[in-house]
Amino acid sequence: MQDGEKTDHLWPGPSADHIRVLSPHRESWPLTLPLFDMLPSDPPDRLLDIETVYLEPEAARTAHGAAILGRFPDAARIEVASHWRIPDLHGDPARAADWLKVKRGVLVLGVRKTMTVRPNGRSADYIAPGPSTGCAMACAYCYVPRRKGYANPITLLVNTGAMLRAVERHAAKLGPKPKPVQTHPTLWVYDIGENGDLSVDAYLHPGVREMVEGFARIPNALASFATKHVNRDLLHWNHGGHTRIRFGLMPEGMAKRIDIRADPIETRIAAIDDFVRAGYEVHVNFSPVILEDGWRDGYARLLEQLSDGIGARARAQLKAEIIMLTHDRFMHGVNLEWHPKGEDHLWKPEIQETKRNQMGAEALRYRHGIKGKAVAELKGLIAAKLPECVVRYAF
Repeated sequence: MQDGEKTDHLWPGPSADHIRVLSPHRESWPLTLPLFDMLPSDPPDRLLDIETVYLEPEAARTAHGAAILGRFPDAARIEVASHWRIPDLHGDPARAADWLKVKRGVLVLGVRKTMTVRPNGRSADYIAPGPSTGCAMACAYCYVPRRKGYANPITLLVNTGAMLRAVERHAAKLGPKPKPVQTHPTLWVYDIGENGDLSVDAYLHPGVREMVEGFARIPNALASFATKHVNRDLLHWNHGGHTRIRFGLMPEGMAKRIDIRADPIETRIAAIDDFVRAGYEVHVNFSPVILEDGWRDGYARLLEQLSDGIGARARAQLKAEIIMLTHDRFMHGVNLEWHPKGEDHLWKPEIQETKRNQMGAEALRYRHGIKGKAVAELKGLIAAKLPECVVRYAF
């Protein structure tokens, strides 16, 4: 089956009380929807008030695309040849000053053209083709806009059925996991949200749930994604225990200055027990770790807050990732246009060095000796404050 074929459908939904409806674009194409699935919560007003939708025409002809467009009937629609190359959006330097306005008011719809499953070996075994790029939140350190330009609104890719089938084929070829590794002892882990925040995307895109629930039918695979938003709709999904949610955490004071538009740290911590009770595997990402005076005290308080905020069941399954800050000269310039105070924390050339990342792009990271010492100190704090929490990996 070729990518782009009009065969993606809304998820079949294993719950009871289904109704049958017809696609608005193909009357011979029946869709089966659980009643609950028709009514996802509206996104918080502070995050999204879509006024303009850029769309590839092919995206509008899919069931998911039609469903998404139906949420914003009054939004202006602008057809584009490619969701990646929109000159008056990604290519316009003047857009940087309106970074937050674009985040809130612009949506891009496209069709994923490639279904590559890439090796990872850090947070996951593999990176799956995902249903989005960009995000409604505006974390100042985000790496995604380094590849997109002067604007980074949510871009939703509607052919999630093809993405899920690519993972199914890949996992079938792999077979059983031969030995335990830090990603997971028995299941192949696929990151399905590398370039976005699926908790927010799920307010708009039915395909996010399609993918999560689809992993419940892949016996040797586990979906994984990181988030800095709490969407309680996910508590009702039929994930079958095959999804890991990784809540991103950092000291509260830093989060208020850098995690722009993300949920408060206390809100994320307060959600952990609920998601564990709902059957999800829940980990935490200490990400990114930003080094400056007082960072150790900040993490000591964060770890105490986390320890006090979760119950025994969550504590018993908790694992963590440590991801040290990386930055980028281009994003430094973009951030100076909309959030210059953030760069006081991110741009520290006196303690940073240039490196090439996995994608071959140049980035800044903390110098080798400084980074190694900080990782060791943070691991020590975790061992002292929350000894049950295993650090899966540090990068």
